[in-house]
Amino acid sequence: MAVLTGFMTNCVLGSTFEMNHSPANSITLAITGASGFQYGWRLLQALLSSGKRVFLLISDAAFEVAVVETDLSLPRSSEELTKWLCNHFQAAENQLMVNDLNDWSSAVASGSGAPHAMVICPCSSGTLSAVATGAGRNLIHRAADVAIKENHQLILVPREMPLSAIHLEHMLALARIGVTIAPANPGFYHRPESLDDLIDFVVARILNQLQIPQDLLQPWGQ
Repeated sequence: MAVLTGFMTNCVLGSTFEMNHSPANSITLAITGASGFQYGWRLLQALLSSGKRVFLLISDAAFEVAVVETDLSLPRSSEELTKWLCNHFQAAENQLMVNDLNDWSSAVASGSGAPHAMVICPCSSGTLSAVATGAGRNLIHRAADVAIKENHQLILVPREMPLSAIHLEHMLALARIGVTIAPANPGFYHRPESLDDLIDFVVARILNQLQIPQDLLQPWGQ
């Protein structure tokens, strides 16, 4: 069984961090039930380390994937998970909010309060379908719908292969309206030496899209 490696457990921010609560400094991160829970976990750490305020949404299937792919057994209640993650990552007060998928009062459900960026990492094919067709059945789908209608940045990180015509058509439809499709396809030109290196490659490319400074991956040619 795969485990989460050392770098994924060392996020030290400190309680004295001065948090900017504006939507422009906030990001919605959704982790869904595709294989690759480690990508979302590492991205969460990186976003918190960068000083971003994070609204975290985790699907029921993602909790199951976490058990299969890692040694984590996360609390299911939003309140308990928030406390656990804040302690685990040493996040600043009110920097991390975990929302239940039926919490329609969450800021991410409304264009008047939603963060200006959202990432679904990894993005399952079912979530891809719901976002592409506007068939919102939970808060993840609604948050993505809000991002699209408000012209906010939306990044989907699908992890599926092979891709069917249905998957490709949904990706094309979303790409045509400005959604970034960033498949979890790590490169090898940086000579990765570990699983961590492969995960960091994908997370670094996501951070680049968000224009968040990162030192996980050296730019090409430098």
